[in-house]
Amino acid sequence: MDTFRKQLEKLEQDDMLRRLQPLKGRGAGYVTRDNTQFINLSSNDYLGLAGDHQFLESFYSSKTDENLIDVFGLGSASSRLLTGDVEQAHQLEGLLAELYGREASLLFNSGYHANIGIISALFGKKDLVLSDKLNHASIHDGLRIGLADYKRFRHRDYEHLHMLLEKHRDDYSQVLIVSESVFSMDGDCADLAELVRLKKAYNCLIYLDEAHGVGLYGDQGLGLAEQEDCIDDIDFLVGTFGKACASIGAFIVCSEVIRDFLINRSRSLIFTTALPPVVLSWNYFVMRHLLEMKQRRSHLQQISKRLRTDLQDQGLRTGGSTNIVPVIIGEADRTVAGANYLQEQGFLILPVRPPTVPQGTSRFRLSLTADLTYDQLAQLPQLIKDWFEQSL
Repeated sequence: MDTFRKQLEKLEQDDMLRRLQPLKGRGAGYVTRDNTQFINLSSNDYLGLAGDHQFLESFYSSKTDENLIDVFGLGSASSRLLTGDVEQAHQLEGLLAELYGREASLLFNSGYHANIGIISALFGKKDLVLSDKLNHASIHDGLRIGLADYKRFRHRDYEHLHMLLEKHRDDYSQVLIVSESVFSMDGDCADLAELVRLKKAYNCLIYLDEAHGVGLYGDQGLGLAEQEDCIDDIDFLVGTFGKACASIGAFIVCSEVIRDFLINRSRSLIFTTALPPVVLSWNYFVMRHLLEMKQRRSHLQQISKRLRTDLQDQGLRTGGSTNIVPVIIGEADRTVAGANYLQEQGFLILPVRPPTVPQGTSRFRLSLTADLTYDQLAQLPQLIKDWFEQSL
């Protein structure tokens, strides 16, 4: 135990120690911690559904004594390949396949389960995976679990990707290009048109993680691939319900062959208890209503653009183009101190430090949601600037 204790002490000395902090009272852009209310800028509830009482009441309004267990039950009690498979799972997969215009879909328990289970199942010793360096940790873990060779290309550096393809494509049976659509810490987007061009030029496959795109982009809210009109060019499109859909779980839309193969080979699907009926029913309910949420998407885009512009006007280092608005501070200890100061001012902003981001790029990750108003955010750029200058 001394070994682990010393490591924890070292993390605390370096301002890298993380702790769990329970929250309650979600809604209207606010959250409560230790009886103090904060403006919540650290949530992935992008459409503001988690605290929308009216939306939740609409979902539960169909609950009856007859459907309490089958539709609103809290436990599946087994994996899907044993007795945990339910009709709600197949209905949701059918809806997803229909929305995305694909043959099939398959559910996973989380984005992490999907990313470690899909790539490692589909690609083996004669294959190569080329992954954006800033892809989510779950993607990198999936590459380590699998037997395929893998290389990382510099973030959004498609000339580097092109060079790797030129050098290595002929040495492998299958080559997979892996990218997020919206990158969760920088708030920038992949160039999907360029990825598709390289895929076709080098006879590759594309795996696109739309975790931070589903709900926010495209006419139906299906993600960046819908907005860029390239869904048909994405071989493996993965989305999650744990962000804009205010739930848990993930999915892949794909061919029937890939669905059947994953059912038989993806260990993170086979060896885990299935999602409960109530979660499946909620995910189905949300996906059916995404088309109606254009106003939420538009509002979120507007306040995100305005905040980013106001931060830049204050001379602060930011970037990206989405509702994820980073403010780069640099050192971890300064970032922790700044986050504490901003919490004292009523903003729930948490410090993002290595290993989540590279050394020297610790930051505030301002995650905007559609239930915020700009009046709640207006003073923030000046507050950050004043703190930043005082802390130098």
